[in-house]
Amino acid sequence: MKRRRNPIESIRLFFELHWVKVLLVVLCIASIVWPVYALMKIDSYQRTYLMALFAMTPIQSILYAGIFIMMLYWLHYGGGSFSKISKSTIKGNQVNVKWAEVIGMEEAKQEAWEVVELLKDHAKVERIGGKILRGVLLCGPPGCGKTYLAKGIATEAKLPFLSISGSEFIEIFVGTGPARVRKIFQKAQQLARTEGGCIIFIDELDAVGTSRGADLGFGAQTERNNTVNELLVQMDGLETQRYNIVVIGATNANESVLDQALLRPGRLDRKIYIDRPGLKDREKLLAFYLGKVKAEPNLDVARLARRTVYHTPADIENLVKESALIATRNRHETIVFKDLSEALERIDLGFKIHQKLAPDERRRVAYHETGHLIATYLLHPTDDVFKASIISRRGGTHGVVYHVPREELKLNSRDRLLANVKVALAGYAAEKLKCGSTSDGVASDFRHAMDLVHRMVWSLGMGANGFVGDYQSLTGSWAFRVGSSGDLLSDRVKEKLNDEMHTLLTQCLKEVEELLRKEDALLERFTEELLKKDELDYDEIEPIFVEFGKQRLIPAPPAA
Repeated sequence: MKRRRNPIESIRLFFELHWVKVLLVVLCIASIVWPVYALMKIDSYQRTYLMALFAMTPIQSILYAGIFIMMLYWLHYGGGSFSKISKSTIKGNQVNVKWAEVIGMEEAKQEAWEVVELLKDHAKVERIGGKILRGVLLCGPPGCGKTYLAKGIATEAKLPFLSISGSEFIEIFVGTGPARVRKIFQKAQQLARTEGGCIIFIDELDAVGTSRGADLGFGAQTERNNTVNELLVQMDGLETQRYNIVVIGATNANESVLDQALLRPGRLDRKIYIDRPGLKDREKLLAFYLGKVKAEPNLDVARLARRTVYHTPADIENLVKESALIATRNRHETIVFKDLSEALERIDLGFKIHQKLAPDERRRVAYHETGHLIATYLLHPTDDVFKASIISRRGGTHGVVYHVPREELKLNSRDRLLANVKVALAGYAAEKLKCGSTSDGVASDFRHAMDLVHRMVWSLGMGANGFVGDYQSLTGSWAFRVGSSGDLLSDRVKEKLNDEMHTLLTQCLKEVEELLRKEDALLERFTEELLKKDELDYDEIEPIFVEFGKQRLIPAPPAA
């Protein structure tokens, strides 16, 4: 027999289940009844006015709310300034950077070619059970061609190329960074569906991909953390794995500043380091860029390449552009070697400032620069002199001796560091020897010499009294990090280290003074030549040394 439910119990149960809805209905009825009741209590004119106003209010509210929602959606999701990224979508064949034009980085090209092969035929890897490459990190000094290599990969793979900057993900509005990350990957997925794949190139990745950390206030770090989290999800998410999308990140910073989750396998796991080009690569770069302008056919490219040690591909491209401007100013029909040499000096040394110096000041400057010149040529084991000048340049210098290493050196030996100290002190020694006193022109030389000697003694163990270790690390910031209230070195140790510095400086200065006294005739000859011509190039410097029977210091190769 069916049990009859108590009506009161049914009503109570109904209210327990639907009390929110009932409350909303009551509020809606009250919101309608109460204004009607209030209107009935006022006079007819005011009642008519308010009824007309009330009739328009809902329409206005709906209109304003709709406009606000549409603007918010457009700004945050539809491509407005909140989520919009100034990305440029370029087809691979429109990037127009041919693989043969990517020069000056042969080893990096070999690594990158594997990426191209995988983009062209990723099924080959899948057939043997491998996974498709998802990310590549290009790192190295600025101007070495990271962006150029990424464009070459896109051209060779014939895939769309989305280029963005890491700083474009960062904004003051909360949620903007993750929204922009989603936006760029949505665009890449659309292109991958239609074109068979897509390359996302994030320049200056360190601007967005730094390690996550605790927020110290104002929410800035939290927003950065959220952006990195979204980037991690998009790079290794389920949706992204369905498409042939490769992320190429480029950074000038050390990879240790990046979030470690970005560098794990499955994300930016392929790392390609692009360093400054060597001698042969610089020759190829110079020939390539000179081929794009009107230059003399028989230019000594090898000689110019030797003068551009440590220069990046961007520096070499800028050198050719600057030489074209100088050739135009000099009314040359083609670029000649002198234009290139002048452009290189303008870039490395700064533009010339023709200041009028008093005769005795000019002679003092000539003695000073001649001291540097002789010490470099006869005492330096690795550098060649290409120019000596007593023309003022930027930075307040009244003269310069331009010397560069004969080859790329990755390490500084004790002999090379000592030679740099001697060259720095040679200007002071020449002034003191020939003028009887010195000037404030030696200030920058002293700073350079002191810095080198301090590093040799305090950090590199290159002193003569047996102090081996990096004593500099036990002072200042390091001591603060380990909780010490002061330095961890005793005054006695500091005094001995400083005495060792003084000994090294004194020995170097003594050796330079002895050299300049011995080569007094050579010192006078170069001084007079500089006073007469203002500048001496390598072709003018070398014959004078040969005339005096002097040869460059070229150390013998180390024994096997």
